[in-house]
Amino acid sequence: MITFDNVTKVYDRNSRPALNSVSLDVDRGEFVFLVGASGSGKSTLIRLVLKEEHATRGTVYVAGSNVAKIPSWRVPRLRRGIGVVFQDFRLLPNKTVFANVAFAMQVIGRSRAVIRDSVPEVLKTVGLEGKDNRLPHELSGGEQQRVAIARAIVNRPGILLADEPTGNLDPTTSLGIMKVLDRINQNGTTVVMATHDHDIVNAMRKRVIELRNGKVVRDEREGIYLATAMQPVVPAAGTENPAADSNDAAAGDALRQGSPAGSEVSE
Repeated sequence: MITFDNVTKVYDRNSRPALNSVSLDVDRGEFVFLVGASGSGKSTLIRLVLKEEHATRGTVYVAGSNVAKIPSWRVPRLRRGIGVVFQDFRLLPNKTVFANVAFAMQVIGRSRAVIRDSVPEVLKTVGLEGKDNRLPHELSGGEQQRVAIARAIVNRPGILLADEPTGNLDPTTSLGIMKVLDRINQNGTTVVMATHDHDIVNAMRKRVIELRNGKVVRDEREGIYLATAMQPVVPAAGTENPAADSNDAAAGDALRQGSPAGSEVSE
């Protein structure tokens, strides 16, 4: 489903690579946690899957396609098969729950009839039955994240990318969100989730890929969150400014400042 073949990403030559010779495979239907300190490469990896960045060296494959060879006019089709969930929900504040989810279908030209049938079904999947007409400010943080998840999966993507989806939530609410993501995964969607939440990782016992300084240092099928995943990024030798080695943190900011999840971004 997702393959990185010796992928390196360099943002500028004065800093170490954000990703350094990364090779990995994520199979269809897997649930994978990406762990590592801020700046370790997690957000850059996600942006490469979405073709929001381009690999400096190596090849990224998504659903069998070499991402580098996908022309600009086909990028929306690539992203249509990928749902994205963010830490900050990114809902449309003046739109109802129904309208927020429907938006992801409208931008790709789905008919009113299809939207009318699909939105209630996906709201049921995420546990929001009966809340179609609520506005975001009338919902709890956990409910807002469920709306964001519903919007990300309403077009039935094969892949769901989740960037710190529980980062703003309390432990109990986070557990509820993880149950939703696990249910989505059990229905066949490949889930890749970047997180710092060691309790969630340890409880779920899914595959864990740990990144450190742009390299994969651990890949375990039923992994846990180790203390090494919290170690800060180490500046490259000879660099005077450690911030020059934190381009992945900037990539994370760029990812979170993009368009609402489920909408299409032009290249």
